[in-house]
Amino acid sequence: MATIHDLVLAHIDNKPAFYARIEEITPDVKPGWWKVRLLVLTVPLQVYTWILDESQVNGAPFTMGETPIMLEKVVPPEPPQKPLTPVHKGGGKKDNVVSLFDRKKS
Repeated sequence: MATIHDLVLAHIDNKPAFYARIEEITPDVKPGWWKVRLLVLTVPLQVYTWILDESQVNGAPFTMGETPIMLEKVVPPEPPQKPLTPVHKGGGKKDNVVSLFDRKKS
């Protein structure tokens, strides 16, 4: 289930529309329904509150005013597993790595 602080992609009319972060999920007055506050990652930022049941929060399609909508939880990709390039100190030019810490000292 998507939960607080998860990133979701909202599909509107069966097309990706916007990314949002779930800010808060609180129970609605109707049993089994939730008020889901979304921070919509647009410029400027917007906040939407949608009342959804648990299946809709989990990605089941639904409609608003006959418009198909679906929330898809976004799972960030894992960074590639590669060894870190060592930073060599001294005058020899061994790698193309520049230490920002050393640059700040000068």
